[in-house]
Amino acid sequence: MSIDAHGDVRIDGVSLRSLPKVSLHDHLDGAIRPETVVELAAEAGIDLPAADADGLVAWMLQRTQSGSLEEYLTAFEPVLAVLQTREALTRVAREYVEDLVADGVVYGEVRWAPELHIAGGLSMAEAVDAVQDGLEQGEDDADDNDAEIRVSQILSAIRGGAYVREVAELAVASRDAGVVAFDIAGAEDGNPASEYSDVFTYLAGEFLPVTVHAGEGAGVDSIRSALVDGRALRLGHGTRIAEDLSIVGRAEDEVRVQFGDVARWVRDREIPLELSPSSNLQTGAIEAWGDQIADHPFDLLFQLGFAVTVNADNRTMSRTSLTRELALLAEAFGYGLEDIESFQLNAAAAAFLSVEEREELIELIGEGFAR
Repeated sequence: MSIDAHGDVRIDGVSLRSLPKVSLHDHLDGAIRPETVVELAAEAGIDLPAADADGLVAWMLQRTQSGSLEEYLTAFEPVLAVLQTREALTRVAREYVEDLVADGVVYGEVRWAPELHIAGGLSMAEAVDAVQDGLEQGEDDADDNDAEIRVSQILSAIRGGAYVREVAELAVASRDAGVVAFDIAGAEDGNPASEYSDVFTYLAGEFLPVTVHAGEGAGVDSIRSALVDGRALRLGHGTRIAEDLSIVGRAEDEVRVQFGDVARWVRDREIPLELSPSSNLQTGAIEAWGDQIADHPFDLLFQLGFAVTVNADNRTMSRTSLTRELALLAEAFGYGLEDIESFQLNAAAAAFLSVEEREELIELIGEGFAR
Protein backbone atom coordinates (compact mmCIF):
# COMPACT_ATOMS: atom_id res chain seq x y z
CA MET A 1 0.00 0.00 0.00
CA SER A 2 1.25 3.48 -0.86
CA ILE A 3 0.05 7.08 -0.79
CA ASP A 4 0.67 9.27 -3.82
CA ALA A 5 1.43 13.00 -4.02
CA HIS A 6 -2.30 13.82 -4.04
CA GLY A 7 -2.98 11.91 -0.85
CA ASP A 8 -4.79 9.02 -2.54
CA VAL A 9 -4.23 5.57 -1.09
CA ARG A 10 -3.14 2.87 -3.51
CA ILE A 11 -3.41 -0.86 -2.90
CA ASP A 12 -1.72 -3.21 -5.34
CA GLY A 13 -1.15 -0.12 -7.47
CA VAL A 14 -4.87 0.71 -7.69
CA SER A 15 -6.42 3.95 -6.41
CA LEU A 16 -8.66 3.00 -3.48
CA ARG A 17 -10.67 6.21 -3.77
CA SER A 18 -11.55 5.43 -7.39
CA LEU A 19 -13.10 2.05 -6.58
CA PRO A 20 -16.91 1.79 -6.16
CA LYS A 21 -17.92 1.73 -2.51
CA VAL A 22 -21.08 1.38 -0.40
CA SER A 23 -21.68 3.39 2.77
CA LEU A 24 -24.29 2.04 5.20
CA HIS A 25 -23.55 3.80 8.49
CA ASP A 26 -22.91 7.51 8.10
CA HIS A 27 -24.51 10.33 10.12
CA LEU A 28 -25.49 13.51 8.29
CA ASP A 29 -24.67 15.84 11.18
CA GLY A 30 -21.38 13.98 11.67
CA ALA A 31 -20.38 14.50 8.03
CA ILE A 32 -20.88 18.27 7.75
CA ARG A 33 -17.95 20.27 6.40
CA PRO A 34 -16.37 22.33 9.21
CA GLU A 35 -16.26 25.34 6.88
CA THR A 36 -20.01 25.02 6.41
CA VAL A 37 -20.60 25.05 10.17
CA VAL A 38 -18.61 28.28 10.45
CA GLU A 39 -20.46 29.91 7.55
CA LEU A 40 -23.92 28.89 8.79
CA ALA A 41 -23.10 30.05 12.31
CA ALA A 42 -22.00 33.46 11.02
CA GLU A 43 -25.21 33.82 9.01
CA ALA A 44 -27.36 32.91 12.01
CA GLY A 45 -25.36 34.88 14.59
CA ILE A 46 -24.48 31.74 16.54
CA ASP A 47 -21.33 31.66 18.66
CA LEU A 48 -19.08 28.66 18.12
CA PRO A 49 -16.43 27.23 20.48
CA ALA A 50 -13.80 28.20 17.89
CA ALA A 51 -13.50 31.05 15.39
CA ASP A 52 -12.49 29.06 12.31
CA ALA A 53 -12.82 25.60 10.79
CA ASP A 54 -9.44 24.34 12.02
CA GLY A 55 -10.19 25.45 15.55
CA LEU A 56 -13.61 23.86 15.43
CA VAL A 57 -12.14 20.54 14.29
CA ALA A 58 -9.60 20.65 17.12
CA TRP A 59 -12.42 21.31 19.62
CA MET A 60 -14.41 18.37 18.23
CA LEU A 61 -11.43 16.02 18.35
CA GLN A 62 -10.92 16.76 22.04
CA ARG A 63 -14.39 15.35 22.67
CA THR A 64 -14.44 12.52 20.19
CA GLN A 65 -11.15 11.06 21.41
CA SER A 66 -12.32 10.74 25.00
CA GLY A 67 -12.99 7.00 24.89
CA SER A 68 -16.61 7.59 25.94
CA LEU A 69 -19.67 7.47 23.68
CA GLU A 70 -21.49 10.01 25.84
CA GLU A 71 -18.61 12.51 25.67
CA TYR A 72 -18.22 11.78 21.95
CA LEU A 73 -21.81 12.88 21.36
CA THR A 74 -21.19 16.34 22.88
CA ALA A 75 -19.11 17.22 19.79
CA PHE A 76 -22.36 17.50 17.83
CA GLU A 77 -23.75 20.43 19.81
CA PRO A 78 -22.43 23.29 17.61
CA VAL A 79 -23.38 21.36 14.47
CA LEU A 80 -26.97 20.89 15.58
CA ALA A 81 -27.19 24.56 16.51
CA VAL A 82 -26.70 25.60 12.86
CA LEU A 83 -28.92 22.92 11.31
CA GLN A 84 -32.32 24.29 12.27
CA THR A 85 -33.53 25.72 8.94
CA ARG A 86 -34.68 24.18 5.69
CA GLU A 87 -31.94 25.97 3.76
CA ALA A 88 -29.19 24.69 6.06
CA LEU A 89 -30.40 21.07 5.93
CA THR A 90 -30.73 21.14 2.15
CA ARG A 91 -27.26 22.62 1.72
CA VAL A 92 -25.63 20.10 4.04
CA ALA A 93 -27.39 17.18 2.37
CA ARG A 94 -26.26 18.38 -1.09
CA GLU A 95 -22.67 18.78 0.10
CA TYR A 96 -22.85 15.36 1.73
CA VAL A 97 -23.57 13.75 -1.64
CA GLU A 98 -20.76 15.73 -3.25
CA ASP A 99 -18.32 14.41 -0.64
CA LEU A 100 -19.50 10.82 -1.15
CA VAL A 101 -18.94 11.14 -4.90
CA ALA A 102 -15.43 12.45 -4.28
CA ASP A 103 -14.81 9.39 -2.09
CA GLY A 104 -15.95 6.92 -4.74
CA VAL A 105 -19.22 5.96 -3.05
CA VAL A 106 -21.89 4.74 -5.50
CA TYR A 107 -24.60 3.97 -2.94
CA GLY A 108 -25.07 5.48 0.49
CA GLU A 109 -27.57 5.38 3.33
CA VAL A 110 -27.39 8.50 5.46
CA ARG A 111 -28.93 8.49 8.93
CA TRP A 112 -29.98 11.44 10.99
CA ALA A 113 -32.46 12.33 13.74
CA PRO A 114 -35.25 14.70 12.62
CA GLU A 115 -36.18 15.48 16.24
CA LEU A 116 -32.84 17.30 16.65
CA HIS A 117 -33.70 19.79 13.89
CA ILE A 118 -37.04 21.28 14.94
CA ALA A 119 -35.87 23.98 17.37
CA GLY A 120 -36.12 26.62 14.64
CA GLY A 121 -39.75 25.92 13.86
CA LEU A 122 -39.50 23.16 11.26
CA SER A 123 -41.71 20.11 11.66
CA MET A 124 -39.93 16.77 11.44
CA ALA A 125 -41.69 16.06 8.14
CA GLU A 126 -40.46 19.40 6.75
CA ALA A 127 -36.94 18.55 7.88
CA VAL A 128 -37.09 15.19 6.09
CA ASP A 129 -38.30 16.93 2.94
CA ALA A 130 -35.47 19.47 3.15
CA VAL A 131 -32.85 16.74 3.44
CA GLN A 132 -34.38 14.83 0.53
CA ASP A 133 -34.23 17.97 -1.62
CA GLY A 134 -30.53 18.30 -0.89
CA LEU A 135 -29.80 14.65 -1.58
CA GLU A 136 -31.60 14.82 -4.92
CA GLN A 137 -29.76 18.01 -5.86
CA GLY A 138 -26.49 16.25 -5.11
CA GLU A 139 -27.51 13.23 -7.18
CA ASP A 140 -28.51 15.46 -10.10
CA ASP A 141 -25.21 17.33 -9.93
CA ALA A 142 -23.35 14.03 -9.92
CA ASP A 143 -25.29 12.83 -12.93
CA ASP A 144 -24.43 16.06 -14.79
CA ASN A 145 -20.78 15.24 -14.15
CA ASP A 146 -21.08 11.61 -15.30
CA ALA A 147 -20.86 10.24 -11.76
CA GLU A 148 -23.20 7.52 -10.52
CA ILE A 149 -24.60 7.69 -6.99
CA ARG A 150 -27.80 7.10 -5.06
CA VAL A 151 -28.37 8.09 -1.44
CA SER A 152 -31.26 6.96 0.78
CA GLN A 153 -32.35 8.23 4.18
CA ILE A 154 -32.51 6.29 7.44
CA LEU A 155 -34.44 8.13 10.15
CA SER A 156 -32.94 7.83 13.63
CA ALA A 157 -34.81 8.27 16.89
CA ILE A 158 -32.93 9.18 20.07
CA ARG A 159 -32.99 6.77 22.99
CA GLY A 160 -34.72 8.31 25.98
CA GLY A 161 -36.32 10.99 23.82
CA ALA A 162 -39.99 11.83 23.43
CA TYR A 163 -40.21 11.20 19.69
CA VAL A 164 -39.36 7.53 19.17
CA ARG A 165 -42.86 6.52 18.06
CA GLU A 166 -43.35 9.69 16.03
CA VAL A 167 -40.08 9.21 14.15
CA ALA A 168 -41.04 5.59 13.44
CA GLU A 169 -44.39 6.70 12.01
CA LEU A 170 -42.68 9.40 9.95
CA ALA A 171 -40.25 6.83 8.54
CA VAL A 172 -43.17 4.64 7.45
CA ALA A 173 -45.00 7.63 5.95
CA SER A 174 -41.86 8.70 4.06
CA ARG A 175 -40.79 5.40 2.61
CA ASP A 176 -41.88 6.43 -0.87
CA ALA A 177 -40.03 9.72 -0.49
CA GLY A 178 -36.46 8.57 0.07
CA VAL A 179 -36.60 6.87 3.49
CA VAL A 180 -35.62 3.19 3.55
CA ALA A 181 -35.33 2.29 7.25
CA PHE A 182 -35.58 3.25 10.93
CA ASP A 183 -32.72 3.43 13.42
CA ILE A 184 -32.43 4.13 17.11
CA ALA A 185 -29.32 5.89 18.38
CA GLY A 186 -27.98 7.85 21.35
CA ALA A 187 -26.70 6.63 24.73
CA GLU A 188 -26.89 2.85 24.42
CA ASP A 189 -25.90 1.72 27.91
CA GLY A 190 -29.02 1.41 30.05
CA ASN A 191 -31.33 2.01 27.07
CA PRO A 192 -31.83 -1.39 25.40
CA ALA A 193 -34.16 -1.89 22.46
CA SER A 194 -36.63 -3.60 24.80
CA GLU A 195 -37.57 -0.14 26.11
CA TYR A 196 -39.19 0.52 22.73
CA SER A 197 -40.55 -2.93 21.87
CA ASP A 198 -43.98 -1.53 21.01
CA VAL A 199 -42.41 0.76 18.41
CA PHE A 200 -40.45 -2.09 16.86
CA THR A 201 -43.59 -4.22 16.79
CA TYR A 202 -45.32 -1.41 14.89
CA LEU A 203 -42.44 -1.18 12.39
CA ALA A 204 -42.44 -4.94 11.86
CA GLY A 205 -46.16 -4.78 11.14
CA GLU A 206 -45.46 -2.11 8.52
CA PHE A 207 -42.56 -4.14 7.06
CA LEU A 208 -40.11 -1.25 7.43
CA PRO A 209 -36.49 -2.41 7.91
CA VAL A 210 -34.72 -1.61 11.16
CA THR A 211 -31.09 -1.14 12.12
CA VAL A 212 -30.23 -0.59 15.78
CA HIS A 213 -27.17 1.04 17.33
CA ALA A 214 -25.96 -1.84 19.50
CA GLY A 215 -22.65 -3.29 20.58
CA GLU A 216 -21.00 0.13 20.69
CA GLY A 217 -21.69 1.65 24.12
CA ALA A 218 -22.95 -1.62 25.62
CA GLY A 219 -22.25 -5.30 25.16
CA VAL A 220 -23.81 -8.62 24.19
CA ASP A 221 -27.06 -8.14 26.12
CA SER A 222 -27.71 -4.94 24.16
CA ILE A 223 -27.11 -6.79 20.90
CA ARG A 224 -29.45 -9.57 22.00
CA SER A 225 -32.15 -6.99 22.73
CA ALA A 226 -31.59 -5.32 19.35
CA LEU A 227 -32.18 -8.67 17.64
CA VAL A 228 -35.02 -9.99 19.77
CA ASP A 229 -36.89 -6.84 20.80
CA GLY A 230 -35.78 -4.56 17.97
CA ARG A 231 -36.03 -7.14 15.18
CA ALA A 232 -32.87 -5.56 13.76
CA LEU A 233 -31.89 -6.64 10.26
CA ARG A 234 -28.49 -4.96 10.73
CA LEU A 235 -26.45 -3.98 13.78
CA GLY A 236 -25.26 -0.39 14.03
CA HIS A 237 -21.61 -1.09 14.86
CA GLY A 238 -22.13 -4.44 16.60
CA THR A 239 -18.43 -4.37 17.46
CA ARG A 240 -18.84 -5.90 20.89
CA ILE A 241 -20.33 -9.07 19.45
CA ALA A 242 -16.72 -10.19 19.79
CA GLU A 243 -17.30 -10.33 23.56
CA ASP A 244 -19.41 -13.42 22.83
CA LEU A 245 -16.43 -15.21 21.32
CA SER A 246 -13.83 -17.15 23.32
CA ILE A 247 -10.48 -18.24 21.94
CA VAL A 248 -10.03 -21.81 23.17
CA GLY A 249 -6.89 -22.79 21.33
CA ARG A 250 -4.19 -21.85 18.86
CA ALA A 251 -2.25 -24.03 16.45
CA GLU A 252 0.28 -22.36 14.15
CA ASP A 253 -1.80 -19.84 12.14
CA GLU A 254 -5.14 -21.32 13.20
CA VAL A 255 -7.26 -19.99 16.06
CA ARG A 256 -10.06 -22.10 17.53
CA VAL A 257 -13.00 -20.06 18.74
CA GLN A 258 -16.03 -20.95 20.83
CA PHE A 259 -19.21 -19.07 19.92
CA GLY A 260 -21.80 -17.77 22.34
CA ASP A 261 -25.46 -18.05 21.33
CA VAL A 262 -25.73 -14.42 20.17
CA ALA A 263 -22.52 -14.48 18.15
CA ARG A 264 -23.46 -17.75 16.48
CA TRP A 265 -26.90 -16.39 15.55
CA VAL A 266 -25.42 -13.20 14.08
CA ARG A 267 -22.78 -15.12 12.12
CA ASP A 268 -25.02 -17.95 10.91
CA ARG A 269 -27.90 -15.66 9.93
CA GLU A 270 -25.43 -13.30 8.18
CA ILE A 271 -26.73 -10.27 10.06
CA PRO A 272 -24.57 -7.39 8.79
CA LEU A 273 -22.26 -5.57 11.18
CA GLU A 274 -21.94 -1.82 10.44
CA LEU A 275 -18.37 -1.55 11.77
CA SER A 276 -16.65 1.85 11.96
CA PRO A 277 -13.00 1.33 12.99
CA SER A 278 -11.90 4.90 13.83
CA SER A 279 -15.15 5.75 15.59
CA ASN A 280 -15.09 2.46 17.52
CA LEU A 281 -11.63 3.39 18.75
CA GLN A 282 -12.70 6.90 19.77
CA THR A 283 -15.82 5.84 21.68
CA GLY A 284 -14.08 3.06 23.59
CA ALA A 285 -16.06 0.31 21.85
CA ILE A 286 -12.85 -1.75 21.41
CA GLU A 287 -11.16 -0.92 24.72
CA ALA A 288 -11.43 -4.57 25.81
CA TRP A 289 -8.99 -5.47 23.02
CA GLY A 290 -6.71 -2.42 22.84
CA ASP A 291 -6.36 1.14 21.65
CA GLN A 292 -5.09 0.79 18.08
CA ILE A 293 -6.82 -0.08 14.81
CA ALA A 294 -4.80 -3.31 14.76
CA ASP A 295 -6.53 -4.25 18.03
CA HIS A 296 -10.00 -3.95 16.51
CA PRO A 297 -11.79 -7.33 16.37
CA PHE A 298 -12.68 -6.58 12.74
CA ASP A 299 -10.26 -9.13 11.32
CA LEU A 300 -11.31 -11.85 13.76
CA LEU A 301 -14.94 -11.30 12.77
CA PHE A 302 -14.03 -11.28 9.07
CA GLN A 303 -12.01 -14.47 9.29
CA LEU A 304 -14.83 -16.19 11.19
CA GLY A 305 -17.30 -15.41 8.43
CA PHE A 306 -19.34 -12.57 9.92
CA ALA A 307 -20.99 -10.19 7.41
CA VAL A 308 -18.62 -7.30 8.10
CA THR A 309 -19.04 -3.91 6.44
CA VAL A 310 -16.82 -0.83 6.73
CA ASN A 311 -18.22 2.61 7.51
CA ALA A 312 -17.08 6.12 8.39
CA ASP A 313 -19.83 6.78 11.01
CA ASN A 314 -18.98 10.48 11.45
CA ARG A 315 -16.61 11.80 8.81
CA THR A 316 -16.06 15.19 10.40
CA MET A 317 -15.81 14.03 14.02
CA SER A 318 -13.33 11.30 13.11
CA ARG A 319 -11.58 13.28 10.33
CA THR A 320 -12.02 10.31 8.05
CA SER A 321 -13.69 8.93 4.93
CA LEU A 322 -14.66 5.50 3.73
CA THR A 323 -11.46 5.36 1.68
CA ARG A 324 -9.41 6.16 4.79
CA GLU A 325 -11.20 3.55 6.92
CA LEU A 326 -10.50 0.89 4.30
CA ALA A 327 -6.88 2.00 4.08
CA LEU A 328 -6.44 1.80 7.85
CA LEU A 329 -7.78 -1.75 7.86
CA ALA A 330 -5.61 -2.73 4.89
CA GLU A 331 -2.55 -1.38 6.66
CA ALA A 332 -3.40 -3.06 9.97
CA PHE A 333 -4.34 -6.48 8.62
CA GLY A 334 -2.65 -6.73 5.24
CA TYR A 335 -5.82 -6.74 3.16
CA GLY A 336 -5.65 -6.68 -0.62
CA LEU A 337 -8.14 -5.61 -3.26
CA GLU A 338 -10.03 -8.91 -3.07
CA ASP A 339 -10.73 -8.30 0.62
CA ILE A 340 -11.76 -4.69 0.01
CA GLU A 341 -14.16 -5.91 -2.67
CA SER A 342 -15.63 -8.46 -0.24
CA PHE A 343 -16.47 -5.68 2.23
CA GLN A 344 -18.25 -3.72 -0.52
CA LEU A 345 -20.18 -6.77 -1.68
CA ASN A 346 -21.25 -7.42 1.92
CA ALA A 347 -22.49 -3.85 2.17
CA ALA A 348 -24.32 -4.04 -1.16
CA ALA A 349 -26.06 -7.24 -0.10
CA ALA A 350 -27.05 -5.56 3.19
CA ALA A 351 -28.44 -2.37 1.65
CA PHE A 352 -32.08 -1.59 2.39
CA LEU A 353 -33.03 -1.96 -1.27
CA SER A 354 -35.08 -4.43 -3.26
CA VAL A 355 -33.46 -7.67 -4.38
CA GLU A 356 -33.26 -6.38 -7.95
CA GLU A 357 -31.58 -3.13 -6.84
CA ARG A 358 -29.09 -4.99 -4.66
CA GLU A 359 -28.20 -7.27 -7.55
CA GLU A 360 -27.59 -4.24 -9.77
CA LEU A 361 -25.39 -2.70 -7.08
CA ILE A 362 -23.43 -5.92 -6.68
CA GLU A 363 -22.89 -6.04 -10.44
CA LEU A 364 -21.73 -2.41 -10.46
CA ILE A 365 -19.17 -3.14 -7.75
CA GLY A 366 -17.93 -6.24 -9.50
CA GLU A 367 -17.45 -4.34 -12.74
CA GLY A 368 -15.64 -1.50 -10.97
CA PHE A 369 -13.18 -3.81 -9.25
CA ALA A 370 -12.67 -5.84 -12.43
CA ARG A 371 -11.60 -2.68 -14.24
